[in-house]
Parts: sequence; C-alpha cells; structure tokens
Amino acid sequence: QVQLVESGGGLVQPGGSLRLSCKASGTIFNIYAMGWHRQAPGKKRELVASILSGGGTNYADSVKGRFTISRDNAENAVYLQMNSLEPEDTAVYYCNAAIETIAPMRDYWGQGTQVTVFS
Repeated sequence: QVQLVESGGGLVQPGGSLRLSCKASGTIFNIYAMGWHRQAPGKKRELVASILSGGGTNYADSVKGRFTISRDNAENAVYLQMNSLEPEDTAVYYCNAAIETIAPMRDYWGQGTQVTVFS
C-alpha cells in the first residue's frame, strides 16, 4: 500500500513564503514523475509544477519565477518552495506521483494541504 503524505500548508500574507513537503511510503519499486496540483474553490484542479526522476521540471505560467519544485529520490520526497505568494495562490495543494510497485506504474495522490494567502 502506497501513501503520499503532505505537510507545510498554512496561512501567510501576500509576499510571504511557504514550503510544502510530500513523502511517499510503502513498497515502492520506482517513482517516475512527481508533482503538485492545486484546486481553488469553484475551480478545476490544475498542475502547478512537476519534476521527473532525472530532475527535469515543468511549471504553470502563473507560478514561474516564484515557485520551485525539487525532489529527494533517496527519501521518495518532493518539495514545493513557494515565494512571493499572492491571494490567487490560495487553494488546496495536492501531491501526486507516478509510482511502480509490485503492480504496474500508476498515479497516487496525497490528501491535500490548505494554503491560504490573505491580506
């Protein structure tokens, strides 16, 4: 059984920073892409950033230059450093990962962590 557990959400003022963490646990053979999505009230879930096992990254245009995704392959972890936060960044942030176990690779999702940027 694979689990993704997120941490690091919270309340922050505009211009502030937060760092999200997500760690995968269980019987894991390999982790391919890892990423962060977010969903604001009344909106669809959207990709924020993703990172491949080799380190290649992809960002949503709205967060480029402000957010940085990184991963620790030895720890099966992915991180999202969020700087210069804006009220529009308020959402539930979900970690996801493409993981191979004894079963073929599939996507796994965390439970979500709330990020609220308020004035």
